[in-house]
Amino acid sequence: MKLKPRATRITIIITLLVLAVVGYYAFLSSRAKDSRAEKTMSAVDTALSRDLDKDYPPTPKEVMKYYNSIIVCYYAEETTEDEVEALGLKARGLFDEKLLANNDTGTYLMSLKQEVQDNKDAKRRITNAGVVSSTNVDYYSKDGYNFARLKCTYNLSENGKSITKKTIYLLRKDSEKRWKIYGWDDESNVDLNGDGVKGD
Repeated sequence: MKLKPRATRITIIITLLVLAVVGYYAFLSSRAKDSRAEKTMSAVDTALSRDLDKDYPPTPKEVMKYYNSIIVCYYAEETTEDEVEALGLKARGLFDEKLLANNDTGTYLMSLKQEVQDNKDAKRRITNAGVVSSTNVDYYSKDGYNFARLKCTYNLSENGKSITKKTIYLLRKDSEKRWKIYGWDDESNVDLNGDGVKGD
């Protein structure tokens, strides 16, 4: 049976409209995916592009904000092993000399890559990391050094469940007056009324 010219035109028009809708949907999906990847990569690029010799964070809070931006990049799905290593080296630029002495570069990077991979395998992600804005930085002096202590909060997602983790960081001012990360521990292990970890 032959279609009439008018019916043929209507069929062609409908087919073209369907193809246009499907094509437009595919274009939007691809664009959204590219945008997500670009956003993640730009966060990694931003973290890696900072020159700590020329642009070191000026305050303890700024040090922790930058460090937290690195941590979030570790756990982004698109971050490669090479990028994790480069980010790890940037993080070491924020560490106090005593912390560096206790964590040689090779061992630290190997441990970091394994931890990141374990979290990816467990589908565990840090969705947000930040310095607790309502908490003031606690400054004190001990043994001739200036210290700063502050709290950071981490929101984690694992198998659809949300977990909040609070960590206390201790920073020490070095000879160049730069605040360096001296150590950290879970909030529950830290005596916030004293000058260190419980039992010190």
